[in-house]
Amino acid sequence: MSKRTVVPFGPQHPVLPEPVHLDLVLEDETVVNAIPRIGYVHRGLEKLVEKRDYTQFVYVTERICGICSFGHSLGYSECVEQLMGIEVTDRAAYLRVIFHELSRMHSHLLWLGLLADGFGFEALFMHAWRLRETVLDIFEEVTGGRVIFSACDVGGFRQEVSNETLAGIVVKLERLRDEYRTIAKTLLEDTSVKSRMVGIGHISTEKALELSMVGPFARASNVATDERLNGIGAYGDLAAFEPVLSDGGDCYARCDVRVREVLQSIDIISELVDKIPDGEVMVPVKGNPADGAQSMTTLEQPRGQAFYYSKGNGTKNLARMRVRTPTSQNIAGMVAALANVELADVPMVILTIDPCLSCKVERWAYSN
Repeated sequence: MSKRTVVPFGPQHPVLPEPVHLDLVLEDETVVNAIPRIGYVHRGLEKLVEKRDYTQFVYVTERICGICSFGHSLGYSECVEQLMGIEVTDRAAYLRVIFHELSRMHSHLLWLGLLADGFGFEALFMHAWRLRETVLDIFEEVTGGRVIFSACDVGGFRQEVSNETLAGIVVKLERLRDEYRTIAKTLLEDTSVKSRMVGIGHISTEKALELSMVGPFARASNVATDERLNGIGAYGDLAAFEPVLSDGGDCYARCDVRVREVLQSIDIISELVDKIPDGEVMVPVKGNPADGAQSMTTLEQPRGQAFYYSKGNGTKNLARMRVRTPTSQNIAGMVAALANVELADVPMVILTIDPCLSCKVERWAYSN
């Protein structure tokens, strides 16, 4: 038996600038165990329900994660609306999904650039982030913000977006689609890329189900888990939605799923822009959440299922707000994917899983 050594990985690493530390237990150059330590950041966001009322807390949830900012405000708003029996208009529901899918594109294009950079594929990195700028420019044009833009609110969507503006967004995305297909093909068909990813960090379908993995990480192991299948909001009006799947279960499959999800998001946005009904985008919100009332909702963030829980106490401040982000659910899968890989392949496994520990919210802070 070879002598075992422990190599530290993170929290400061070129492919993982996240508040997570991994102790990689090696035999020769092979990882036999990965021990995560994730308690490096405490922001006390959930504790802020004591100081911010339920309308102000939207701004707090937006800051759980910069990349998934809109999604967190949407998930929180839907949770509080369920708590208070508020039903948003159809137009607001459509706008929410359109901008949530734009946020998914933003996240996946950012990830694609970082993946290319990890390969030393600098030209592809620049092209991916250039296309990402198209999405950020759309956010800025419509809302005035590029990353955190405060468009979602309890009761609907904060501002009207004209049909002409929405049609213009589709035109821009169709132009982006053609360029994106070219760079995606360049990545997925490159022999050096395949040699670094095919068969590396494999997770079987059975293992993914056992570990309750979510998002593209799970779908790359042929697990058809996607909260959009529940048909909440405008997702229920899509003609036919099927999650993007792969049966590869390795780094290449995870890359392939995310690449194809960008094109799927463009299709979803185009369909909803064609179908969007006229009407108001906000409904009046009055009163406070009832004492003892509870609600739970889930949302498909770019990295997978996000869970939201809220509890009222009869005042304008919530008694409890709980958020579980996708990375919290995927840590066990990340550890399993690292088992039996070569030390040199660890960065690629981490990049294709794309953990975001910065948005992991503390569990124990709440108001009584």
